[in-house]
Amino acid sequence: MRLHHSSLCQLLCGGAVLIAASPASAAFVDDSKAVLDARNFYFNRDFRQNGAAQSKAEEWAQGFMLRFESGYTEGPIGFGIDAIGLLGLKLDSSPDRIGTGLLKSDRESPRRAQDEYGEAGFTAKLRASNSTLKLGTLQPLLPALMRNDSRLLPQTFRGAWLSSSEIEGLSLDLGRLDRVNQRDSSDNEEMAVFNGGRRNIVLGSTRTSDEFIFAGGRYQWTPQLATSYYYGGLDGIYKQHLVNLVHQLPLGEGQSFKSDIRYARSTDDGGSNVDNDAFGALFTYRLGSHGFTAGYQHLSGDTGFAYIAGADNALINLVQINDFGNQDERSWQLRYDFDFAALGVPGLSLMTRYLSGDNVDRGAGQGEGKTWERNTDLAYVVQSGPLKNLGLRLRNATTRSNFGPDLDENRFIVSYSLPLW
Repeated sequence: MRLHHSSLCQLLCGGAVLIAASPASAAFVDDSKAVLDARNFYFNRDFRQNGAAQSKAEEWAQGFMLRFESGYTEGPIGFGIDAIGLLGLKLDSSPDRIGTGLLKSDRESPRRAQDEYGEAGFTAKLRASNSTLKLGTLQPLLPALMRNDSRLLPQTFRGAWLSSSEIEGLSLDLGRLDRVNQRDSSDNEEMAVFNGGRRNIVLGSTRTSDEFIFAGGRYQWTPQLATSYYYGGLDGIYKQHLVNLVHQLPLGEGQSFKSDIRYARSTDDGGSNVDNDAFGALFTYRLGSHGFTAGYQHLSGDTGFAYIAGADNALINLVQINDFGNQDERSWQLRYDFDFAALGVPGLSLMTRYLSGDNVDRGAGQGEGKTWERNTDLAYVVQSGPLKNLGLRLRNATTRSNFGPDLDENRFIVSYSLPLW
């Protein structure tokens, strides 16, 4: 929906007003909480390849997210309601802006960034014992589907989600979604499969779907070992099975070794040619404030990795720009993390990594596809004082490829989280 200045406060506060007017027990009110998150986002992407349609994409915007979570009414079945208000404001936008994903665009050409956009979402929830059913606006973070929150406002979905933890150590999930609201949109739309890069996914008559089913669970065998299995299926397009093993091995004071092994099998569901096996292994050695990570990812099959367009996925090499999920692609990464608390600066952290991919199937007579990406992330969160929770983050990325765009990218994000009650 398009917003006017007189409606901005209504958008952010509407959810809280409706909830406050609802009948509620003491727990419904006393256990409720509201948080206002502000995010100032500058995005700059330079296109470096020969013959690029545009030289750069640059935008600057301010986002607000008001989140309200109620408690539950008393009784064997508790009732609650959550609300979310999202608002994006344009501060600056270059004429060549396509490719940022930061702001909503006009539908008609020229596709200029809108001055403001937003939405409100509501979620009814029922709790019995250790099981919860949510109906309405959802933001899943599961292997089968991970909502994207890498721009100004988060991606949301609409549907039903049942989560259960009745057995100690075992968490189960079952859900059905029918609409997605992308991070640069205020419209609930049917879902599609991502088909960028060299994934070579061919769609039949079904190009979008109004049904995504997910189911699965995670079991914590010991404090150090957990395994999970999840299924995700976009009706008429693809079906996917995902298995994950995570093991944390203590090695003495200040040391540990973490193993993260993932496998996914994706097939078509009548409306595409999806056929992919994806294997990934990520190993991290931590020594005090240092983290050293190495990973390997291997895809095989007739297409690349399939997932919901606009969302994140479960590949270990999903990074700032690429996910190295193309047909037959092999890729590896090396990563280093440092926590500056060891040097007396708590809240300051550094991450840098390098990834390289090859063996991409570019089609008959095209030769082997290759790409690489380098990321650096420097972040600081104020730990105390009147600016406590203020976050500053600088993200830099460079990628080069012989089958996709060559990009240099910088993102600068200022964020602040204010608990309202």
